[in-house]
Amino acid sequence: MDDLWYSEYHTPSVRFSLKVSRQLHYEESKYQKISVFESLEFGRFLTLDGIMMLTERDEFIYHDVITHPAMAVNPAIKNVLVIGAGDGGVVRELGKYSGIELIDIVEIDERVVAVCKEFLPQTACGFGDARVHLHVQDGLKFVRHTDKKYDLIIVDSTDPFGPGEVLFTKEFYGNCCRALTEEGILINQHESPFYQEDAKAMKYAHRRISHSFPMSYVYQAHIPTYPSGHWLFGFASKGLHPLKDLKVEAWNALGIKTKYYNTELHQGAFGLPTYVKEMLKDE
Repeated sequence: MDDLWYSEYHTPSVRFSLKVSRQLHYEESKYQKISVFESLEFGRFLTLDGIMMLTERDEFIYHDVITHPAMAVNPAIKNVLVIGAGDGGVVRELGKYSGIELIDIVEIDERVVAVCKEFLPQTACGFGDARVHLHVQDGLKFVRHTDKKYDLIIVDSTDPFGPGEVLFTKEFYGNCCRALTEEGILINQHESPFYQEDAKAMKYAHRRISHSFPMSYVYQAHIPTYPSGHWLFGFASKGLHPLKDLKVEAWNALGIKTKYYNTELHQGAFGLPTYVKEMLKDE
């Protein structure tokens, strides 16, 4: 038991490993293999098809950064659509805003929600909010057919293969744009720019988003357990600018409790390394 390790290949020649004390859960759902482990350093963590999705120790970084920047640009957001995010972290953060009236969450695999509620309650604690409506279905089909208009769409997808592949297509982003209000914002996890295959997915997503939205920007965060630790997020809109329209005083006045995000970090996060700028420029 002293030598039980979880390992994930970030590239064919780079491996990330965590020492674990036990495996708490394993199942094969209709869509994927779902596992939960207990680690010594990062607490409990969730994997889907062998890929780490979140850990108790650092999930707050990802969920702060994918949720709060849009809310700081438009604190008046009322109707939100979340695609993916079956672990509940985004819903937990959105629940801190009393001004939000509706949160539609679309998750294709209801077993992810159930497993996270049971084994990761720190993350999945927001599903009981009366404003939250869970739709168990394909995200592309939902945005294709919805007649609602949202102020914010957050795409908390897995990587662009398997169940999450359709959430990186031109059709999907085009439908998201149609489902947004004129001041609507789209936020998505944008992959990493560091390793070659991750960078390819990042550029693929950015190209399709920038073709669908008048304004498309990228920002960054450091997440220790993600490949390379350097992770990107996308901010797209029909008109709102992530820095020029940032409502620093209004957002700070809300008194939202965060562990990672703040408005100073918001402004710095959109300053990208030169190699990332060059990749995005190419697209």
